[in-house]
Amino acid sequence: MSLKTSLAGALSADLLPRTLSGVVMIAAALGALWAGGLVFTIFWVLCAGAIIYEWQTLIGGPARWSRIGLGIACMGSAVIGLRLGLPELLFGASLLGIAGAAALAGPGLRIWAGAGVLYALCLVLSVVLLRVSSALDGLEAILWIFAVVWGTDIMAYFGGRLIGGPKLWPRVSPSKTWSGFITGVTCGALLGVATVAGALGSAQTHFLIIFIVGVAGGVVAQAGDLLESSIKRHFGVKDSSHLIPGHGGFMDRLDGFIVTATFAALLGLAKAAGPGFVATGLLRW
Repeated sequence: MSLKTSLAGALSADLLPRTLSGVVMIAAALGALWAGGLVFTIFWVLCAGAIIYEWQTLIGGPARWSRIGLGIACMGSAVIGLRLGLPELLFGASLLGIAGAAALAGPGLRIWAGAGVLYALCLVLSVVLLRVSSALDGLEAILWIFAVVWGTDIMAYFGGRLIGGPKLWPRVSPSKTWSGFITGVTCGALLGVATVAGALGSAQTHFLIIFIVGVAGGVVAQAGDLLESSIKRHFGVKDSSHLIPGHGGFMDRLDGFIVTATFAALLGLAKAAGPGFVATGLLRW
């Protein structure tokens, strides 16, 4: 197969809606990131609320709107607890949202319903902890996650289309290839290094470690994509919703970002001197 033929295949009809929706989401996410504070928090609370809606709708079952309402209310309360430094509210609201959704879902769907609220909580608590609750490096930490996830996702797409080869996990995601996976993870990690280098400079961190952490983040992002694909396959749906015109739902767009942000927040928290320095713990080595 020639490079010209491969490139023509890569520039197929599905690329245009993916690109347009991606541009809008990227612009909104970067605008909220730059604004920080309450704007950033509200943006991600809305995204997490959309994910709760999509997840509970996807799995079906009884009391769907009650599960959605309870999940969103408890998720918002947990964020308030995090922002105000109230761990009792943070953990209490989180547990109530997870357990309440599970109880309302009924037999056979309890774990799925509770997991949906936990999934949304992982997203919003991770990004708020990194960006808003960190005294230093919050903006840079989220930029690093964007670089790793977007770099991995975009280059995995083109790497798989241009190079081809054996499939990564055809039963779950028929289009993903090992060549795309390796290309995406490598490019995502390199873009993460370039982002940190531009933001912090060589005297502030060790770039080899940032590259290794970026590789781990890229692997996690691809795992998140496969996880969401397996959930949709389990419930027999193609897209998580139609909230984003031309490209499914928020779960479809944020699957890799959610798990990478969670990974980043946990890593930063494990290394940080305290909750207010999670972003610094992530980026400075």
